[in-house]
Amino acid sequence: MREAYQSDLRHIVDDLIDMADLVGTALEDATTALLEGDLALAERVVTGDPHIDARQVELDAKAVELLARQSPVATDLRLLVASLRMSSSLERMGDLAAHVALTARRAHPDAAVPEQHREQIRRMSDLGVTALKGAAEVIASRDLALAAQVEKRDDELDDLMLEISRQVSGSGEDVYTNAEVIDLTLLIRFYERIGDHAVSLVRRVGFLVTGDAMDTLSEGVDVQEF
Repeated sequence: MREAYQSDLRHIVDDLIDMADLVGTALEDATTALLEGDLALAERVVTGDPHIDARQVELDAKAVELLARQSPVATDLRLLVASLRMSSSLERMGDLAAHVALTARRAHPDAAVPEQHREQIRRMSDLGVTALKGAAEVIASRDLALAAQVEKRDDELDDLMLEISRQVSGSGEDVYTNAEVIDLTLLIRFYERIGDHAVSLVRRVGFLVTGDAMDTLSEGVDVQEF
């Protein structure tokens, strides 16, 4: 019985890592659709988002069942509680990737991202994907040194968001259309929030390992909403 219980706990971790892989692929595809104007790829990301939502529902049901059936304590209890919050963060990251794809779809056949900001947006996406992959590694390994690196990447995302925002707001008239201003403002927020959710994931692992409050890895505020 104990062996089966431990196997169930390992499956919870595996499910979280699988969700992270799905979200990472969605984010990469959404950015490709955005920058290359690939409407079919954007549609694939949008239609794939409910699958990520369903994985969250399945994972949460497993965690709740184990909580009810096994009455876990100590680290096992923290794992199950943390998994419920981590699955929520991953589901929200999937939503944000879908929002990027929806922006690409809405702008089609026009480019949603002005030429002068394409590399910045690509960099934001790369940082988000790297942070997500790092968070998945932290979930698997419980490596808090790696968790600190994920937080550093989030700082870079924040800096890029502010850089683009300043450039847009400080530009003269007729540099951007109204649609470009709206799309850029939303896009940089989507990518920035993806980084925030990656930080939230590694802070949950910090709680799992140490039992300390969520804000012990840095001075930032834990993510709750988009």
